Amino acid sequence: MRSSTVLCLMLLAACTAQQAQQSTARADSTDWLAWGGTAGGGHFGAASQIHPGNVGELELAWVHQSGDIREASAALPKSSLQVTPIVIEGVMYYCTPFNRVFALDAATGEERWVFDARIDRNSDVLNHCRGVSSWRSEAWHKGQRGVCEHRIITGTLDARLIALDADTGRLCSDFGDSGAVDIAHRLSPHEPVEYGITSPPAILGDTVITGAAVLDNIRTDAPAGVVRAYDVRSGALRWAWNPVPPGLSEIDADGNYRSGTTNVWSIISVDAERNLVIVPTGNSPPDFYGGHRRGTGGAGPLDYYSSSVVALNGSTGEVVWHFQTVHHDIWDYDVPAQPTLIDLPVGNGTLPAVVQVTKTGRVFALHRDTGRPLWPVEERPAPQAGAADGEYLAPTQPYPVHVEPLVASDFGAEDAWGITPWDRGACKKKIAALQNQGLFTPPSEQGSLHFPFSGGGNNWGSPSIDPETGLMVVYTMHVPGIAKLKPRDQCEGSSQPQLGTPYCIEVAPLLSPLGVPCSPPPWGTLDAIDLASGALRWRVPMGTTRDLAPFPFWFFKGLPGVAAPMMTASGLVFSGISDEHSFRAFDASNGELLWQRRLPTAANALPMTYVADGRQFVVVAVGGHWSASSPPGDYIMAFALPTAAAER
Repeated sequence: MRSSTVLCLMLLAACTAQQAQQSTARADSTDWLAWGGTAGGGHFGAASQIHPGNVGELELAWVHQSGDIREASAALPKSSLQVTPIVIEGVMYYCTPFNRVFALDAATGEERWVFDARIDRNSDVLNHCRGVSSWRSEAWHKGQRGVCEHRIITGTLDARLIALDADTGRLCSDFGDSGAVDIAHRLSPHEPVEYGITSPPAILGDTVITGAAVLDNIRTDAPAGVVRAYDVRSGALRWAWNPVPPGLSEIDADGNYRSGTTNVWSIISVDAERNLVIVPTGNSPPDFYGGHRRGTGGAGPLDYYSSSVVALNGSTGEVVWHFQTVHHDIWDYDVPAQPTLIDLPVGNGTLPAVVQVTKTGRVFALHRDTGRPLWPVEERPAPQAGAADGEYLAPTQPYPVHVEPLVASDFGAEDAWGITPWDRGACKKKIAALQNQGLFTPPSEQGSLHFPFSGGGNNWGSPSIDPETGLMVVYTMHVPGIAKLKPRDQCEGSSQPQLGTPYCIEVAPLLSPLGVPCSPPPWGTLDAIDLASGALRWRVPMGTTRDLAPFPFWFFKGLPGVAAPMMTASGLVFSGISDEHSFRAFDASNGELLWQRRLPTAANALPMTYVADGRQFVVVAVGGHWSASSPPGDYIMAFALPTAAAER
């Protein structure tokens, strides 16, 4: 499901079409062609004008503001600017939290056009749009650049898929119903707020593929997590995959997609060479109870495909392979990050791989053809005691062993931390009162300790991977939390009712009386892993408390929150974080901080880079996060070297 609501409490106060669909993380273009840089992710930019020797000279080149901001109210949280723009031949495209799409001159930030999807700005709980996608026809590449031969595809919070002419921003009238397709067709009855598109659609040939975000912890019969593929020209449905177990019909007795299936809210990857659509799945609804998911009628359990990486045939939507990272997930340990497609050194050769980071802080590598692990994965016994009445537990859970876990899971009362002996003692007492059997302790009425908590580990920020060196950099959280089930007769007014189960759920970070996590800092780190050896190359705390506490209490380093790194071919790592108003550049070889810029609010979106008019730009969306203390904003900020420095 979509990223956990735990974060809101967690804080302290010129290319070809084939190149555009590359199946590896290599970025040969100096454009930024897709959300993750390529159709297979990677967060890696080929431009190298900015390098460790001159990054200290970076300056603000231009800023664009959309005006799309919502302040928090009693009814709705503030808006969150989570977008990563794309750049195609000197034009930047991005979407706002209210589904307006802008086209800008990538060199100057000058506005070229704007399209308004006209959503109801007060109908969705979480307003964000992580990105748009680009499709270009063969005719466009041959110079026949007519109307809608280059399309910008965007999804909306009210469940529409929209195609726009990239030159004018006008609707492509031949797509669906005058430019839009309603993707909520054949869903079971639901409230509009429960279902919408928040991540950029994937493009494979002439097909556009999208999942949708489904509101967490509401009910067992939540709208189906169906993934759909449409013809990018006509908007006609080509195929749909509803993640039901083998042997169970995807369609219910009413002719709708069977409800209660896991959804795909995060970013989808595609491999054009293999004709694969590779999706990261959420866990089946609701997040923290699954007694109802047992198999029926000879079919497997309803969460057969939950918390998995699934490869689908790009022409038919049929499952080619799948790998489950958590069995019978009742912890909200879904797969939150885009599957990253790289060629991975294994033994004496190189194999096509999918690298997947997870909320548990475990890193998996799968063969792209078969889904089989390229590194050893051990099925180890999982806790079997303390489950709620009616619940069942998986006997084992998968543990990859090539890369050491990025988050420790053996956290107990003796590990409690506090600013003072008093609050450390309070944390120790809290921990001792919780059920705690380590990783995969089941949620309970007593209250269970989960470390890492459901926000991660790793989350939707995804990893950055250098395809040449095999270095992976990822943001990791190190914060424990509490999951407490409450019997149905105590659930009146609950915001996470888990209807259809015997329990509602209360989830919260494990905090001291002073409001800091009960685990020792750093609570958030940038981690660099050598994928070939599995070794942790370096780890640095990410962020400080400068914007959370008055001076002189700025000395805590390593914040929990949302962050996303981007690497360049010149050996730099760029990242912001959701609760500090700073943007940083690090040396990819050792994690040394090389440059830092103060911002008007926090930047938690994935940065990107490109070259326009001979100048390399690094761009990041600066607009805060709905879960963090930073104010909302609407800034697209572009940094570049001074002209003289760029020419050196």
